[in-house]
Amino acid sequence: MIRIAVVGIGCGLLLSPAAGGEEKREESWDMLTARPEIVAQWQDMRFGMFNCWGPVSLTGLEIGWSRGAPRGGEFRVREGQGPTPVEVYDNLYKTWKPDHFDARQWIEIARDAGMKYIIFLVKHHDGFCLFDSKLTDYKITGPESAWKVDVMKEVADACHEAGLKLIVYYSQPDWHHPDYRSKTHHRYIEYLHGQVRELLTNYGRIDGFWFDLGGKPEDWDTVRLFRMMRTLQPWLIINNRCGLPADFDTPEQRLGTFQLERPWETCMTLGTQWSWKPDDKIKSLKECIDVLVTCAGRNGNLALNTGPMPDGRIEPRQAERFRQIGDWLKRHGESIYGTRGGPFWALNCLSTRRDNTIYIHVLRWYDDVLTLPPIPRTMTSCRLLTGGTPRIDQTGRCITIVVPPEHRQELDTILAMELDGSAMDLDPVNLAWGPLSYGKKVSASHIYDKNPAVTAVYRPENAVDGDPHTGWTFNPDVPAAWIEVDLGREETIDRAWLNEPYGRIRQFEFEVKRADRWVTVHQGTTIGEDFRLEFPPETTRFVRLHVLQYTVNPLIGELQVFRAKAD
Repeated sequence: MIRIAVVGIGCGLLLSPAAGGEEKREESWDMLTARPEIVAQWQDMRFGMFNCWGPVSLTGLEIGWSRGAPRGGEFRVREGQGPTPVEVYDNLYKTWKPDHFDARQWIEIARDAGMKYIIFLVKHHDGFCLFDSKLTDYKITGPESAWKVDVMKEVADACHEAGLKLIVYYSQPDWHHPDYRSKTHHRYIEYLHGQVRELLTNYGRIDGFWFDLGGKPEDWDTVRLFRMMRTLQPWLIINNRCGLPADFDTPEQRLGTFQLERPWETCMTLGTQWSWKPDDKIKSLKECIDVLVTCAGRNGNLALNTGPMPDGRIEPRQAERFRQIGDWLKRHGESIYGTRGGPFWALNCLSTRRDNTIYIHVLRWYDDVLTLPPIPRTMTSCRLLTGGTPRIDQTGRCITIVVPPEHRQELDTILAMELDGSAMDLDPVNLAWGPLSYGKKVSASHIYDKNPAVTAVYRPENAVDGDPHTGWTFNPDVPAAWIEVDLGREETIDRAWLNEPYGRIRQFEFEVKRADRWVTVHQGTTIGEDFRLEFPPETTRFVRLHVLQYTVNPLIGELQVFRAKAD
């Protein structure tokens, strides 16, 4: 163990003298995790921008993965997967001149969005560096680069001027470097450590590091790396993708689960890929608010990605979406910033809390009355942040909340409940609210197993996880397939909600099980992103979606059924 008191960047390991001439030794710190107060400050921010950019924007394809070349080590079996020939991809920087780049405009957009930090990509798996590294010529300031601008310096200066926290994305895998995953990989480790040292020495304060693709500690000499990093900048927060758990988890393109024990951050694209894509489909404002609120309610952060265009600008429609999120946060940010998740959580109904206040977020109304379990606190007031007057009743058995339909908001209906004591020590409770199929046992006739690396993304259980960004699919050569949900007990249902974002289904049946036979309660030809169906009440334990015809294997993002409405 090392006992340290760090004073300034790069000043070494010192011991601070205490009053009376005695040495005051700080609590032992191994430097492999951040101090708790650093993690808490990062959690308080809740919302940040992920920014993926580089010469690849000229192609409109995905960064790194579109490079048509061996990918090193365990990826060599996937040689040539990328559509852009390596001799083209690796030379894009020789013609790339983004003449509208202005880092201050990026930061202004991030601040307008209500984002408190930015995760800026300086090197992806393709190895190209957007900073002035002295260890390679494959960089934006290299002798063959068409545009010799130290992008990292511009971004760092803009963040420091605006008071925005800066986290560096640096991929430790490097498919361009000749020593990577070779017999001389030890030389690549020194290259990696050298570049990280440059980034932490030459660009002022850096608040965090975001590594990628994991690996084992010995792959990167991670223990030595982290200790060097935190010797230079002891306030760093580091993610879990460098062989050690570090400070927070990073669910990618999906929502994290409710978790108080360990911090996490969902990283998700505003469009469909990390780098810029022409005419890409971007998330609606409703989708963005749903993701942001769900992350905060489940006690996580959100890093929402944009990929600037080849000319350096953030695409206008993406910038406008960010500003719309910021407008919402200006009105309701008190229920997001500085909060922690809980105590109540369910699908589309979550809560955040701070001090004596619980903020209830209803993203979708399934019933007219929201019933919460009893709490050992007395509610002193309850107001609708989004306007209107709720009806509240607290007894020893439950808390009931009624919001008139005219006061329910499409984006998020938010109630602030003030208590006569702290809300922070209340035990979390998963509410019985909304779909009966949420999180229930699922089986399927077929799964997708063409690519084991992504099979987990398409598992049947992902169709009932409450996250439309994950789901179930199957191999494209299957003539028909079904997915079945066990509700756990018999329930009377009369509604279902299906999500199939790519519109590939051409014929399907929705079925319930009566005794030992399946009965069709709905037949259709298309589903789409937001398909709602109603049918006469059925009492059943099992429901099934049967896909009979399709163009290409569809993705069933969600399959949710609901208790029949009372007469």
